[in-house]
Amino acid sequence: MPPASEAGQRVRCKDRWLDLSHPVVLGVINVTPDSFSDGGRFGDDNDGFDLNEAERVARQMVADGAAMLDVGGESTRPGATPVSAEEEIRRTLPVISRLSGLGALLSIDTRKPRVAREAIMSGCHFVNDVSGGRDPDMLRLVAHSGAGLCLMHMRGDPATMQKNPDYQSVCDEVRVYLEQQIERALREGVHENQIVVDPGIGFGKRFEHNLDLLRGIERIVALGFPVMIGVSRKSTIGQITGRDVADRVYGSVALAVLAAERGVSIFRVHDVAATSDGLAVQQALRSAG
Repeated sequence: MPPASEAGQRVRCKDRWLDLSHPVVLGVINVTPDSFSDGGRFGDDNDGFDLNEAERVARQMVADGAAMLDVGGESTRPGATPVSAEEEIRRTLPVISRLSGLGALLSIDTRKPRVAREAIMSGCHFVNDVSGGRDPDMLRLVAHSGAGLCLMHMRGDPATMQKNPDYQSVCDEVRVYLEQQIERALREGVHENQIVVDPGIGFGKRFEHNLDLLRGIERIVALGFPVMIGVSRKSTIGQITGRDVADRVYGSVALAVLAAERGVSIFRVHDVAATSDGLAVQQALRSAG
């Protein structure tokens, strides 16, 4: 696998670039009725989605330091029921179209090439694919469009991923999988400067697997591609702290800061201001050293 020459510096996102000279935050905009943390925040299937509220939240996230906004129309929490591409498009495209006027980088959180294509045409710059690019059509779409791409590790799919996941060495197995998916993406024409990897904390992993991955995250960083993690408000933090979803901000920020110290550069979060502040302090201390 060739080295990622620009890893740690920037990621191509169509005609723009995501600057990774310092850790960056992606703000989560879930346009779903059933996501684990903020499902239904912008309305539900009966009432329709509140575009004004979505825009207000997005503007605040950008003001609080979000480098990109990640829009998702299908819950990927454990046991989630899949939705059709048509439903995902119905949920996400109006929001993407509204947010495209903000000037911020936009990401579509989807594993469906058809949804990604519509999102890119509507203004998205990046595809956050929790399936890790398993569908070659997704890889070809990204290669053709020049969009950024996050390849994530997940066992199975959201409906089945937490059914007795088992690993001999979770860090080694996740690393090998990501290496394989990077090679597939490169063969399909995706450029190395478009690729980000994510070890998939909470996706087909038990509590102990998540901790092992976080302890050994340098081994994923050593692949040479920018690493993104999504630990915000997840059950791993709940198991450590004993706190409910809404009260996991402090634990989420602590994990983000510790991961940044180990070389992680992109953080997908619900609490943008708190995470941005924590990372700013981490960077100030690092630069002063």
